[in-house]
Amino acid sequence: MSFRELSIAGAYEFTPRQFGDDRGVFFEWFKSSEFTAATGRPLELLQANCSVSAAGVLRGIHVTLNPPGQAKYVTCVRGAFLDVIVDLRVDSPTYGTWDSVLIDDVDRRAVYLSEGLGHAILSLKDQSTVMYLCSLEYTPELDRDINPLDPDLAIDWPTHGRDGSPLTYQLSDKDAAAPAFADWAVQVADRPKTALPRRNYLSTQTETLEDQDFGRSVD
Repeated sequence: MSFRELSIAGAYEFTPRQFGDDRGVFFEWFKSSEFTAATGRPLELLQANCSVSAAGVLRGIHVTLNPPGQAKYVTCVRGAFLDVIVDLRVDSPTYGTWDSVLIDDVDRRAVYLSEGLGHAILSLKDQSTVMYLCSLEYTPELDRDINPLDPDLAIDWPTHGRDGSPLTYQLSDKDAAAPAFADWAVQVADRPKTALPRRNYLSTQTETLEDQDFGRSVD
C-alpha cells in the first residue's frame, strides 16, 4: 500500500496494491499498521457508514465541531466520486483551501481526513457507493454544514460524469440551505483550539507484499 499526504496537513490518499486473477481481485483497503506508519496515529473506529448515490448527487460540506471532531477514512467500492477535503481549522496555514482525490472502483484509492476538516463527495456515476470508517459516532448536535457551491471556496466540481454526460447537481435540502464559508469562523469563534497535525515529509510509502498467499483470505 502506498500513501500520499495531500496539500492539507492531516489529509492523506492511500492506494492499495491489487491482486487479480480469473476469479476477481483482492486488496487491503485499510490496514492499521500501515495507516499508523503513514499518519503517525491510529484510527479509532467507532462507526462505519455506507451511502449509495445517483450521478450528480453532491453530499457535504460536512464537518464535526472539533474538539472532539470526527476523523474519516473513505473509499469507493462501486462507481466513482470526487472526494473533496476543505481545511476548516481557523488557525491552520491552509485555512479555507481545498484538495481533492478521485476515488473509484478502478484504482480503489482511499482518503483519510483528520478531525477539523470538512468533507464533501460528488457522485460521477449512478449507483456509486462509498464506505467510510469514522472515529466518532454520529453526533447531530456537533454536526455543521457549509454550502459546497459557495463561490468563496471555489471548489472545481466536475460538470460531467464518468460516461461524459452532463451532471445536474443534487443536494439535500439541508446541504442546499447550508451557510456560506464566511459564516464558519463565527460559528467556531468560541471553540477551544486543538493542535494541528504535523506534516509528514515522507511523501510516499510502499508495502512489500511479495510471496504472500491471498488464497487463504478470499473464498
